[in-house]
Amino acid sequence: MSSKSSIKNVVIVGGGIAGSLVAQRLQDHALVTLIDPKEYFEITWAALRSMVDLSMAERSLINYSEFLPNVKLVTSWAINVTENEVITSDGDRVQYDYLVIATGHVHLDPVTRSECILKYQTAFNKIASSKSILIIGGGPTGVELAGEIVDQFPGKKITLVHRGSRLLEFIGSKASYKASEWLASKKVEVILSQVVSLTTSEGVYQTSGGETIVADCFFDCTGKPLGSSWLTDTILRGSLDLQRRLAVDEHLRVKGCSNIFAIGDITNISELKQGYLAMRHAEIVAKNIMLLLEEETENKLAIYKPGRPLAFISLGKKDGVAQFNCFTLNGRLPGYIKSGDLFVGRTRKNYGLKP
Repeated sequence: MSSKSSIKNVVIVGGGIAGSLVAQRLQDHALVTLIDPKEYFEITWAALRSMVDLSMAERSLINYSEFLPNVKLVTSWAINVTENEVITSDGDRVQYDYLVIATGHVHLDPVTRSECILKYQTAFNKIASSKSILIIGGGPTGVELAGEIVDQFPGKKITLVHRGSRLLEFIGSKASYKASEWLASKKVEVILSQVVSLTTSEGVYQTSGGETIVADCFFDCTGKPLGSSWLTDTILRGSLDLQRRLAVDEHLRVKGCSNIFAIGDITNISELKQGYLAMRHAEIVAKNIMLLLEEETENKLAIYKPGRPLAFISLGKKDGVAQFNCFTLNGRLPGYIKSGDLFVGRTRKNYGLKP
């Protein structure tokens, strides 16, 4: 690290997949502060497996201190940004020379790792004790949760209700059809183009199409709000587009800012919002901040090129559906690539941890 007089402050808001990786890469090169409302990092694409297999929760929930020993952690919500400070809900005023916004989507997670383990234990008990389960939402979360449950608990009666005309609308219709076909083979009932009312009697649910669903429990797998509402009254409000995503340039700097970057789902980059792409964002931004710390010129900064369409949907531990550009694969091959370990070992290694 440089001499103390020249050390710069790098502040990262959001300790998810992208923000944590930037912190890990820069912790030996600057005074890094990570602002996040929880004390641990989660490999989020393993969350659904953790609901049916608690050993996955143990591997995918990692205290920040395990891999960010040189990072100052501020456990709070960021509520404002000025030209040189981030202000938190607890009144902290954290000064920055470089700022990285990585707040993704809003997740109201427990503060401590042990509390999050308990959350997954509760979900596991809820699933294990239920004979019938309602899943609301047919995006990747709803489809993968259905897959995890039928794989681990094949005797459960599962009903999945989705407001769209097909499952997995973010990818092509062929991949959507293959996922639907797999769920049908596992006796999962899929109801499309309907929504569910949660205001009816406990255990009895009405759909917008007049159907009645009886279930011992339900899981709401509809989308989470984007984590940008806290920026609407800050200096970055003019950089938010109509979808409230931050506009960034080719170096992933917020447009109009020379020392503020944005990464992950909060950016307006035209690409699928995927974890592996958020990690690519993080590598580019870490590299660019390193270059700026070394006082390199603008033309040396790395350029981010949007990722090609690539999606893996796990269907239990052995099967899956994958889409590469216009090509679709299903069955054991995509399952072998993703579904067994869900890339958890590879991800842990990338963050400097044992697989």
